[in-house]
Amino acid sequence: MMLEEARTFAGREHRLYLGGRWVDGPEGKTLETHDPSTGLHLSKVPAAGSSELDSAVRAARQAVDGGEWSRLTPADRQKVIWRLGDLMVEHADELAALESLDTGKPLRDSRFFDVLNAASSFHYCAGWATKLNGETIGVSRPGEWHAYTVHEPVGVVAAIVPWNAPLMIASAKVAPALAAGCSVVLKPAEETPLTALRLAELSLEAGLPAGALNVLTGTGPELGDAMVRHPGIDKVAFTGSTEVGRHIVRQAADSFKRVSLELGGKSPVIVLSDADLDRATPLVAQGIFANTGQACNAGSRLFAESAVFDRVVEGVAEYAAQLRVGQAFSEETQMGPLISQVQLDRVAGYVDIGLSEGADIRVGGKVLERDGYFIEPTVLSGTRTEMRVAREEIFGPVLCAMSVTGDDLDDIVAEANATNYGLGASVWTRDLGKAHRIARRLKAGTVRINGGGLDPALPFGGYKESGWGRESGLQGVQEYTELKSVMISLGEV
Repeated sequence: MMLEEARTFAGREHRLYLGGRWVDGPEGKTLETHDPSTGLHLSKVPAAGSSELDSAVRAARQAVDGGEWSRLTPADRQKVIWRLGDLMVEHADELAALESLDTGKPLRDSRFFDVLNAASSFHYCAGWATKLNGETIGVSRPGEWHAYTVHEPVGVVAAIVPWNAPLMIASAKVAPALAAGCSVVLKPAEETPLTALRLAELSLEAGLPAGALNVLTGTGPELGDAMVRHPGIDKVAFTGSTEVGRHIVRQAADSFKRVSLELGGKSPVIVLSDADLDRATPLVAQGIFANTGQACNAGSRLFAESAVFDRVVEGVAEYAAQLRVGQAFSEETQMGPLISQVQLDRVAGYVDIGLSEGADIRVGGKVLERDGYFIEPTVLSGTRTEMRVAREEIFGPVLCAMSVTGDDLDDIVAEANATNYGLGASVWTRDLGKAHRIARRLKAGTVRINGGGLDPALPFGGYKESGWGRESGLQGVQEYTELKSVMISLGEV
């Protein structure tokens, strides 16, 4: 029944959400999306352009410059944001069905990972609406002074999100921006617009004032670029490829917009010989095959000590061979399709590159001859850090396995750090002294020891070409504020 309702939602005539109202898109300009599980037509949405963007920015500007949203007390703002999180939980089955239709990921994953994490972002960030306090500062100037700082909303935020986890990533931007008192113009990826449009409906039901959230569907080259360049937008929050991140930085430079970027990754997974392999091995596999490897933080490079290398790789390969690959709504499916034919060709091309560079396929590697965009979960061994498959982000279910010696931790860390990225890393060992020493040396924004996952209280972001700034936690909310210093003389005027 929920799948049928989701398909009905996908197939209806969609509009743009601007200033608390649903409005038509530009005549004759639409985008068609496809179900990755079948390759068949799924939905058609408006392709917004500069005119619609101008309207959205005006509505967002009014909301933060004297509109109802700006007049809400922090406590009232908190209640609205919390209510939106509640509504996401109430409609979790529906949102999960829409997400699985759009992305092809197994329904179970959408329901119990994507949707619940998305709702958690709103519940967590709601609390910060009443706690964005400044400081009283003692200054050393002659005379008597009262000096303090305040966090103020940065203003109108352009949130541009990708297709791999559209609802969860949109929530990770919209929730903290609203908690900080900003207004948002949200652009979902053109491949996956459905949950963003449903989120707009839920925001209206939650009582979010007009203009606080606006949702525009459109392409990156037209709408996305226009958002970055628009003089009425104060900050751009983007998640996507490093290549597009560079483009955004260049486009935003002329107006000195605030920019936060969560970009690519090539995350190392280090397994030392003393690790609990029965626990580590399946989690290493899940770290690369979950979401069909389409995750910026996927553990795509395995560095296992030589004493346990064969056992770990064989265990991951066995896990991969037993994974049931199929359509999103099959109860048996454990790994779904890639998002599109373009992504399927990209991932298959990288497997061929790995073979040409001298890697061996331990398992998988084949495109599956069926409707949709399916490839086998793949493990490449015999890889080296200088190979393209070990340096470049594949964004698919392909693990590059490398054997290392444990004689010198610095050598292991040097191998793990031999990448332009620095988003995440994982370490498996029973020796917490080694774990701490490795974690201290890794150039990564998030280091997980013996497991771990996402939490809205934990800042998330990367070093090097993995981005600027942080999402989640207090730091993630502060990314949407400007810090103002105030100094008042207590002497005679």
